[in-house]
Amino acid sequence: MEFMPFGPFMIPIAGMVMVLLIVGIVFWYKAREKELQVHQDMRIREMEHQRKMKELELEVEKLKARQGPDKAA
Repeated sequence: MEFMPFGPFMIPIAGMVMVLLIVGIVFWYKAREKELQVHQDMRIREMEHQRKMKELELEVEKLKARQGPDKAA
């Protein structure tokens, strides 16, 4: 009989470690996917906010242009 270190205990331990690694990788992948989705949503909201701010700036400029001649008269 050949001497094997850790003999019959090595296979079940390796099996459990493999399962834990697979679960960890899947969990990391899903968490990373969710993180990327959150970042994309934040970028979209930021772009919408910037567009609204530009629209408001244009409205303010229009109002100033309308009020300008009235004050001069």
